[in-house]
Amino acid sequence: MPLTTTGELITGAAAAHTAVAAFNIITLEHAEAVVAGAESVDAPVVLQVSENAVKFHDGDLLPLARAATAAAERATVPVALHLDHIQSDDLLRRAPDAGFSSVMYDASRLPYAENLAATRAAVDWVHARGLWIEAELGQVGGKNGLPPLDAHAPGARTDPDEARAFVADSGVDALAVAIGSAHAMTTRTATLDHTLLKRLSGALDVPLVLHGSSGVPDDELRAAVTGGIAKVNIGTALNIALTGAIRDFLTARPDAVDPRTYLAAGRTAMTEAVARLIGVLATPST
Repeated sequence: MPLTTTGELITGAAAAHTAVAAFNIITLEHAEAVVAGAESVDAPVVLQVSENAVKFHDGDLLPLARAATAAAERATVPVALHLDHIQSDDLLRRAPDAGFSSVMYDASRLPYAENLAATRAAVDWVHARGLWIEAELGQVGGKNGLPPLDAHAPGARTDPDEARAFVADSGVDALAVAIGSAHAMTTRTATLDHTLLKRLSGALDVPLVLHGSSGVPDDELRAAVTGGIAKVNIGTALNIALTGAIRDFLTARPDAVDPRTYLAAGRTAMTEAVARLIGVLATPST
């Protein structure tokens, strides 16, 4: 079916008090696995391409974007395309022509006033072109090999009053909030601050987004959706599944040289991970 829009999926989920899974893709196999996993549980999904993934592809956005679009258009469930964690204004401006309906503009590393000014400029630019935009306040941490911030470090958590002002003054459509998760976690040991999430949900009238969800246990994810998270970003969990399956395949078959054999095993493992995690998000917290 034709690409849907991220805004449509997320605002619908927020209104229904549910969440949409958004998976970061790096290769064609990632895109195929995400679509297949979503189809297996008959759920909508967001395909995300990060600035780091674009850098991996020598800075060329179009090959992966075109592959993701092709995978989405053959899907039997609604699929949207999202450009994730953009810091480059040049890359931001390539989003509409590459088929993205939404972007996450990340100026969270900057002091508050600079984050607000940069985000406001990005909002004005993308809204003029009909795109939906997400930003971040507080710092989830763990990007680009950096350790997550200490839970008590200044700026490590999103302040509800500051978030209310930021959303009003920037005009963003959704806000990624820092409540205890971290990017690139390979163990599922994160503990979320659900009291803070409740305060943020009560303070804001835009959908809330959880980044770094691969390190969050199932029960914590369910509670986050119950508490108001409408978009759940997942990336590392797919890479763990892909790498583990390929490692096991090549260990058992050390003479294998055809990449189609071990990439197929990796793709199947990612498909299963996608289906399982979407199922977790669809299960109410008790």
